[in-house]
Amino acid sequence: MRVTYSAASILIGGLGAGGMAISMAGLPAFLLYFSLGVALIACFTAVYLKFTAHDEIALIRGGNLSAAIALGGNVAGFSIPLEKAIAQASSIPDCVLWGLAAMAIQFGAYGLARILIPDLSRKIEEDRLPSAVMLAVIAVISGTLAAASMTE
Repeated sequence: MRVTYSAASILIGGLGAGGMAISMAGLPAFLLYFSLGVALIACFTAVYLKFTAHDEIALIRGGNLSAAIALGGNVAGFSIPLEKAIAQASSIPDCVLWGLAAMAIQFGAYGLARILIPDLSRKIEEDRLPSAVMLAVIAVISGTLAAASMTE
């Protein structure tokens, strides 16, 4: 016997006897934390774009791969611990505080990269891939380490 379900019956009434019910009870919390995550990523990106000496957006629009790699690596490096913060947050303020801690780690990592890679902004403007890749690697490593350090 083949059983079929319409999307409406699953969302409204569940799957019924013997099936797995689908609950939408967590949807408001999901939307809240998802929106908060998007807002924190946007905030991080805006501050990062102001913090750097070069204009990533203009460089990316001009086809500069190094700028795209550097920006993408830093956003990914921030997003990794943010995901952990969202997953284990006990409240919205708790999540925001851990998100701010992740931002501080990323800005510290960027400062370290500027020390380790002299003339970093100039090299990114000149589309020198090794410098951009190294910046992205430093950002992702600091993000994964920050995420692993967030304990309950």
